[in-house]
Order: sequence, then C-alpha cells, then structure tokens
Amino acid sequence: MTMRVEIESETRLWFGPGVPVRAASAIAAFGDGWLVAQDDATHAAWLRPDGVTAIRVIAAVDGHETFSSAEGTKHLKPDFEAAVAVDGGVLLLGSGSTAARMRACLVTGPGAFRTVDLAPAYHRVAAALGLTPDQLNLEGAARIGDRLRWFQRGNSAAGVPSAAVDVDLSALLAGEPLEVSRPRRYDLGTVGGVAPAITDAVALPDGRLLVSAAAEDTPNPVDDGPVVGAAIALLDDERVLAVAAVPGGPYKIEGLAVRAAGPHEAALIAVVDADDPLAASSRLDLRVTW
Repeated sequence: MTMRVEIESETRLWFGPGVPVRAASAIAAFGDGWLVAQDDATHAAWLRPDGVTAIRVIAAVDGHETFSSAEGTKHLKPDFEAAVAVDGGVLLLGSGSTAARMRACLVTGPGAFRTVDLAPAYHRVAAALGLTPDQLNLEGAARIGDRLRWFQRGNSAAGVPSAAVDVDLSALLAGEPLEVSRPRRYDLGTVGGVAPAITDAVALPDGRLLVSAAAEDTPNPVDDGPVVGAAIALLDDERVLAVAAVPGGPYKIEGLAVRAAGPHEAALIAVVDADDPLAASSRLDLRVTW
C-alpha cells in the first residue's frame, strides 16, 4: 500500500510574546480546542480559536514549574507524553522512563485536575513487553472503545523495538489493578539509518491506527539526540500496512490528533518538540492519503 504525507501548514505555538509552548509532547481534543502537553512543565497549552491558554495539570514539584538539565531538575519532570480524550476531559500519561514519570493526570477543566500514581501499572506493562522498568518509554496512546492501546517508543540503539499493549481504560482511570494484554511489536524500517520509533497514535473510524514516529539517534529513553527524520505509519492491529516520510524538517513529532478522517485519507494535527526550552513548539496540519 502506498501512503503520502503532505504538510498543509506549520504554526509556532506561543502563550504570548516571548513565552513559548515548550516541549510539546501530546495533543487531544479538549473543550472547544485542543490540549497540548508540555513534557517539561506543570502546565499544558489549551489551543482555542481565540488564542493559547496555560492550564495547570500537576502541582509544582519541589517548588518547580519547569524542568531542564540546565536547571538540574530534569529528573523531577512528570514527562506527560500521551494524551487521550475521555468522557469529561483528557487523560495525560507519563512516559514511565523514571519513577517520577509513572503518573497520570485527568484534566477536566481549567484548574480542575486529578493526579494519580500508576507505578504498579507501569511495571506490569514493562513485564508484558519483556522490558526492565528503566527501558520503559510509553510515549503514545489511542483509545479503542473501552480499551487503551499504549505504545512503547522503541530504541534501536538499545535493542528495544516499538511495541504496544492493551489495557482497560476504566481500570486505568480508577487506579485499579491492571490487566495488560496482547503485546505487539512493530518494525517501521529506517530513516537516515535510524529506525523510526513510535511517538503517538490515533484511532481511525474503521479501527485502524495512524502512528507518528521519530528517527532519533539516542542511546536511552531519557537523553535527547539528533532527529534525522519523521514518519507516519498505518497499522492494522499488529500489521504495518504503510509507512510514509514526513517531508521537510526533520520534525520530532511527538503528538497526533485527528481533525477529520475518511476511508482513504485523514486530516491530522501533529505537535513538534523543538528539544529546546527557549524555542516554541510547532503545530503541523497534515493530510495523509493511502
């Protein structure tokens, strides 16, 4: 199957003059707009028709609202890397790549959020994927009915493939003991000599998934590395049906949302992490055809 990705527009994201949306890592429908997670901050960005508003999604951590290597606080960041629209709000999920990142937040409105420690769930996912907890890097998720398909971002340098498991969404929201089922592994080929690793996923009306992938040359789930390209892939359960490069960039696409979808095309929003806390993240409006 042949697939093509076109960039219809690219927009830098700012809260206001000189205040960038940092490290955009996930996006989901929220109210009359879209909620964009910042993986190194305690606030998300609410993209609305009249502008961008900061929405708190977790309390300050040891007094810090933003986190970086330069500040010596990167180990504290909640690292929300997946966002899923649920009844009444958006569920943000940490990557699990450190103990501090094994948390979730249910955002139901401005200033209305609930954070829960999900360490046992993350450890169950790691075991189901045959990984040690320090190899875990859950960066994408898609809602499929009453299930959540949760995606591990692979790392070819460490011998860890991109993969996914299914969990019960209501049990996850309630913090109940979690059954993890149907582990799957994915090979998306290479871009610039680096294997693209899945960073997010969205469900299509026919049950198939579109996933974003970044080809980032990094030795582990915590440190950033040079990005040599990005791709979008069409998945049917465990099968990879098609992969297409995202032109231009290279873009470190970390979040996807569906604007509209049909049998052979989808209009998507992708958010791009600039890997620089002083640089504004980008919104890409994409059209994917297959």
